[in-house]
Amino acid sequence: MSAPSHAPDSAEQAEQNDAVNVAAQAQEVRGDSDNRSLRQIAWQRLRKDKVAMVSGVVVVLLILAAVFAPLLAKWFGHPPTQFHQDLIEPNTGFPLKDPTLPPPSDGRIPVENLDSWGGISSDHLLGVEPKTGRDLFSRIVYGAQISLLVAFLSTLLCVVIGTVLGIVAGYKGGWIDTLISRAMDIFLAFPLMLFAIALVGVIPDGVLGLSGNGLRIGVIVFIIGFFNWPYIARIVRGQTLSLREREFVEAARSLGASNRHILFREILPNLVTPIIVYSTLLIPTNILFEAALSFLGVGINPPTPSWGKMLSDAVSMYENAPYFVIFPGLAIFITVLAFNLFGDGLRDAFDPKTSD
Repeated sequence: MSAPSHAPDSAEQAEQNDAVNVAAQAQEVRGDSDNRSLRQIAWQRLRKDKVAMVSGVVVVLLILAAVFAPLLAKWFGHPPTQFHQDLIEPNTGFPLKDPTLPPPSDGRIPVENLDSWGGISSDHLLGVEPKTGRDLFSRIVYGAQISLLVAFLSTLLCVVIGTVLGIVAGYKGGWIDTLISRAMDIFLAFPLMLFAIALVGVIPDGVLGLSGNGLRIGVIVFIIGFFNWPYIARIVRGQTLSLREREFVEAARSLGASNRHILFREILPNLVTPIIVYSTLLIPTNILFEAALSFLGVGINPPTPSWGKMLSDAVSMYENAPYFVIFPGLAIFITVLAFNLFGDGLRDAFDPKTSD
């Protein structure tokens, strides 16, 4: 009577063994992908995106160029405020092809000796500015300092304000959410460029102990960061509305966790990825905003280099000195494109819907 009692157990054991073998084979096929963290999965996806990787390298090189601008100017150029009037024809203001040639007896420089490409040489990699004779390479490298400094600081301010208000609105809900949401609508409807032009032009020197370009940089950073926070606040609010209903938040709440603990230990870590991705997409927008203000004459004042101001100065002489427009324009174009492509790559890498 005992033999039949073992038959079902043997069959059941065989089925369990088969299931274990199938699971083991499936694990071998999958590898350890199921055990990878989100960061590991995102990094593997990002490495496969060649465009994003190249853009990331360009971004790193731009940051390094801005940080080490004094060394680069010393090795490959000249100080950005140093004039080289010996390279400039005094009547036209355009660079000379060969400054060593003696002028004719009448003192007039022949047209053939004027260089529409700024006297590019090993001593001046990108030539010199018309009229002033300042080294263009040094000014573009130093201009990267201003553009990236304004972009990073304004983005940081924007992210801090937007993250705090977005989390509070999404987690608290009710009248608090309504109040913050209406404030977002008001700020989004604000004419930011007109306000920036007016504010930068009327604030007197000495405010908060700042003056000159230090004051202008501070005002521009404040305007961009303070008035652009609704964009990231909307993203954070939407994510918080979803996260506050998740099981791990309910579990923390059932264990008696405080709202502060839930916000900073449970919800905020899950918002880091969208915040980083959006920040990389916001930086190029801020670079363009600063360049636009400088182009309009209400941004960074000379002699401090600024890409926007350089483009503004080049407007009146682009026909005879096209390089003066091309090189600063390329600096802005490459920087903005690199940040945008890298931001798109990060977004795709962290998107759970993206296949490996």
